[in-house]
Amino acid sequence: MKIQNKIIYLVIIIFVLYTLLYSGFIYYSISNYAFTDFYKRLEIRAATTAKIKLEKPSDVSHILEMEQEYLEKLPNQTEYILPIIKGKIQEDSLSKLLPKSLIEEVLDNTYGSDSEGVIFYSGITYQSQNGDEFMVVVSAENYFYSHHIAYLRTLLLTSLAFGILWIVFFSFVVSRTLIRPIKNIINDVRKISSENLHLRLNVPKKNDSLSRLALTFNDMLNRLETSFETQKNFISNASHELNTPLTSIIGEADFALSKERGALAYKVALGKILEEAEKLDKKTKALLFLAQTGFNGKAQKFDKIRIDQLILDVQDTVQKINSGFKFKLDFSLLPENPEKLKVKGNEQLLHLALSNIMVNACKYSDNEVVHIAFGATDKDAFIVIRDSGIGIPENELQYIYDPYFRASNTGSHEGYGIGLPLSRNIIKMHDGTLQVNSKLNGGTTVLINIPIGNYSL
Repeated sequence: MKIQNKIIYLVIIIFVLYTLLYSGFIYYSISNYAFTDFYKRLEIRAATTAKIKLEKPSDVSHILEMEQEYLEKLPNQTEYILPIIKGKIQEDSLSKLLPKSLIEEVLDNTYGSDSEGVIFYSGITYQSQNGDEFMVVVSAENYFYSHHIAYLRTLLLTSLAFGILWIVFFSFVVSRTLIRPIKNIINDVRKISSENLHLRLNVPKKNDSLSRLALTFNDMLNRLETSFETQKNFISNASHELNTPLTSIIGEADFALSKERGALAYKVALGKILEEAEKLDKKTKALLFLAQTGFNGKAQKFDKIRIDQLILDVQDTVQKINSGFKFKLDFSLLPENPEKLKVKGNEQLLHLALSNIMVNACKYSDNEVVHIAFGATDKDAFIVIRDSGIGIPENELQYIYDPYFRASNTGSHEGYGIGLPLSRNIIKMHDGTLQVNSKLNGGTTVLINIPIGNYSL
């Protein structure tokens, strides 16, 4: 069932139930009042009739005058006076006109009332001045009940019918108004596929739940589009990086087997094949390690590490790899409390992450001096690595964390495009952040923040 129809049916049911309860309460209250009031009026007339009919006219002249002046005769008003002999009513043609239940009730309680259709009865027992006892009953048509209540019932039913028609129309209009933005969102979503992930939903101007839903969906599309682009770039970059050594291996093998050659020629060919195979092995291992560090890192062993000692160790290691690398360390930002330099981490992984970044800084600045500063805030230990190298084109900065991606200006520098995404994964494993700011031919600055561990020396 459509949600629009559900809203209409729900509103109608609620309206009908409320109207029935409200109308029933009004109908019951007025009907009950009509019964009580009319019985009371009949009782007064029965008492008046008893005085007038059963006492001397001279004693009740003023009552007779009051009746004639104030008591209007009721429709079909009939008066019954029945003698009570030994507590019973003699059955005759007159008594048979009255309901038996009424006679029994009056005899038992000295007062009683009853009704048959629109005719209402009210009776009392009366003892005259000469000691005789009578039952005086007055009956009349309850005009209020037979006409006004019927009119009220008709009015309520008619109002209910018109109310239902009105509420159906109102519910239909309101539901269409409420549903229209949802239908617009559904139509917009149907237009979006993997081929046009750049499309976005129109966000309603009102700051309500629907606008927040559209914004949330647009945010999800942003993430999906970024993920799709990342996967496309990864496949493209990985294919290129893995295909290059494979092409070299196949080409060298084809060349060696194209004709009979001497032992030295085969040895040279196998050497080139081995060299390319080793490159391929390094790339696949780096890719595997990158995938492993992409997990949450719970399996890694963490210990307390001092950032300043780690940087000195990394500097020593990197300079053993290439003695031409130059670093200038800035100790001016060191905190007075050395406790702030200790972080919770895996030394081997952090060593690898910093090594990659420092090697990149030296490599892409053609062995110019790389500046390294480190210090701490109240929450984080930070490291700043700044070079004056070739930088990264601004429009390519968004891809620097894609595996195997290499900027367009790095053609003359060797590399696999694995180091930076691997370093970022390692920093993320330590709940830290890695930010890269770069300007083409203006150098690159890498800022690393790692939360301070709660350790003591």
